[in-house]
Amino acid sequence: MLLSMMKPGDAGEIVEILGEGELRQRLLDIGFLPGRIVKIIRFAPLGDPVEVEILGTSISLRGNEAALIRVKPFRGKRMHRRRKRWI
Repeated sequence: MLLSMMKPGDAGEIVEILGEGELRQRLLDIGFLPGRIVKIIRFAPLGDPVEVEILGTSISLRGNEAALIRVKPFRGKRMHRRRKRWI
């Protein structure tokens, strides 16, 4: 499944970054690496861009960039942000 096909609140594990060249390298450089968990936060009113969370950081991606990220969705589960506990 492609990241652009997921709905807000869905999460998945990155399987592969499609494409080539500078755009693919940019996605890899900002942390979209296979094995990382990514969560869809929300879509803009017209559907583009999409806000995602990866490694606790919110990043906005264009629709064509999100379509280059193949993910394995977590079926039937929603990923919720854990509260930080200070001891």
